[in-house]
Amino acid sequence: MGRVNTEVDTDQEADPVSTDQASGFDEALRERLASGVDVARSAVEEFATDGVGEHLGSVVEAPFTTTHRFASDLAGYRGWYWACVLALVPGGEVTVDEISLLPGPGSVVAPEWVPWEKRIRPGDLGAGDLLPPAEDDERLVPGQLLTGDDELDEVAGPVGLGRPRHLSREGRSAAAARWAAARGPDSEIARGAKHHCGSCGFLLPISGSLGAMFGVCANEYSADGQVVHLQYGCGAHSEVQVATESTAPATEAYDDAAVDVVVLPQQLAASAARARGAAEAQDQAGETGRAITPDQV
Repeated sequence: MGRVNTEVDTDQEADPVSTDQASGFDEALRERLASGVDVARSAVEEFATDGVGEHLGSVVEAPFTTTHRFASDLAGYRGWYWACVLALVPGGEVTVDEISLLPGPGSVVAPEWVPWEKRIRPGDLGAGDLLPPAEDDERLVPGQLLTGDDELDEVAGPVGLGRPRHLSREGRSAAAARWAAARGPDSEIARGAKHHCGSCGFLLPISGSLGAMFGVCANEYSADGQVVHLQYGCGAHSEVQVATESTAPATEAYDDAAVDVVVLPQQLAASAARARGAAEAQDQAGETGRAITPDQV
C-alpha cells in the first residue's frame, strides 16, 4: 500500500501542477485522479480501521498524482487529517502511493524536540541519578591547563589536587551570575537592608577569585549554608542593633493635699466697703476730736 507518513513538515498547500502535455499528464488523467475519492477512502479506512471523517478535498502536488484529504476523528488528533496520495500514469490504473496523518491549521502538535541534556533544569537531579558532563562542556578544562584563577593555579601543581578537570573561566562566570541573581545586591531584601554581608560576622569567606565577591552565610535564621554576594544583606546582620530605653520616663508627682486660695468677687467688694467705712470714720473723728475704734465703724 505504501508507507505512512506523520511528518509535520509535509507540504499541505502546494500549488496545483499545470497540465503538461509533453509528459502526458493531461486533463483526463487529472480528472480520473480527482474522482478517485472512493479508492482513497477505502485505502485510508483499511489502514486506520477507524477515525476517518469527511472528505475535505483534493490537490495536485506533483505530476501524475493527486492528494485526497479526509478529516481525522481520532482521539487526541484534533485538527489533523488523513492524506492519501493517488498515482496514475497513461494507460495504467489508479494506485495508492502514500497514506499520511498530518496536522492541519489550528491542530495540536507536539512541541519542538529538545535534546535531553538541554531539558535538565536545576533541582532535577535526584538520588541515584547520573548526570555526566558533555565532552565539550565549556565549564571544565583539563587539570593540566591553567584555570585562570591565579591562587588556584599557584598551588595546583605543587599540591596536586588529584582532579582530572577544573572549573574554567566560563564556568566561574556562569556560577557568579547565578549566585548574584539569587542573593546579590539587586535583590529586594538586599536593597532594603542597612548592612551588607561583607561586614557581617556570620560570613564565611571562600578561597579563590570568587572569594572577592562571594562568601557563605552561616546564620541559621538567614541564608544559612548559601552562597551570598558581599553586597547582599538582610535584617539578621551581626551588627544590627535595636534602640532601647534604659529607664522608664519619670512621671510628674501630683500633690493632692495642696490648697489653692481663691478670692471671690463678693469678698473683694465687702473688703472695699469696710475700707471706705473706716476712712469715713477717721474723717469724722478728726472733725470732733474723738477717736473711733474699728469696732465702732
